Amino acid sequence: MTTEIHVREYRRKRNFEKTPEPSGDDEGAAKQGEGPRFVVQKHDASSLHYDLRLAIGDVLVSWAVPKGPSTDPSDKRLAVRTEDHPLGYLEFEGVIPVDEYGGGTVLVWDTGPYRNLKEDDGVSMDEALDDGHLTVWLEGEKLRGGYALTRTKMGGDPKNWLLVKMDDDEADARRNPTSTEPKSVLSGRTIEEIAAEEGPDRRERERQEAS
Repeated sequence: MTTEIHVREYRRKRNFEKTPEPSGDDEGAAKQGEGPRFVVQKHDASSLHYDLRLAIGDVLVSWAVPKGPSTDPSDKRLAVRTEDHPLGYLEFEGVIPVDEYGGGTVLVWDTGPYRNLKEDDGVSMDEALDDGHLTVWLEGEKLRGGYALTRTKMGGDPKNWLLVKMDDDEADARRNPTSTEPKSVLSGRTIEEIAAEEGPDRRERERQEAS
């Protein structure tokens, strides 16, 4: 299927005359020279959560992780599958208007390349996604090593998955990166700084200056 079909639900939920989010019309900037990439975005919406997105094919397959990713293999983090996002979302950081879908501040908490740990067994990411069990190796600034995503259908909902750190050399039960490393890996800003710099007050000032 084309990107247009994959991100149809994403586009349906958004008014791109209001939200600064990428529409997916121009993905030229979303190059993946060193292979497929992932991003974890801290999202201060109606409730604070983290969005994990893996580039699979021509879209970002996405999960909302309420507690954020862990480096402790004993932690089983709920990850709720959401709509696919365009590849341009890999670098999206800013403020979604409060009256828009997902309204709130978005920070690029971590990003980098990843690889499919099932590739040597001949299982593609698309096949692993359909099977409901992905294992990937992340090469981020904050998250490194193996992670497993498993569809659980908790509560009878097929959108519910579990995100678990694999027990490898990069595992560390003592770390709590969501608390100790809050800043953006792109801009070095906190979520409060992004809200102040790119929120509605700034846009209103720019409109007044332009008038």
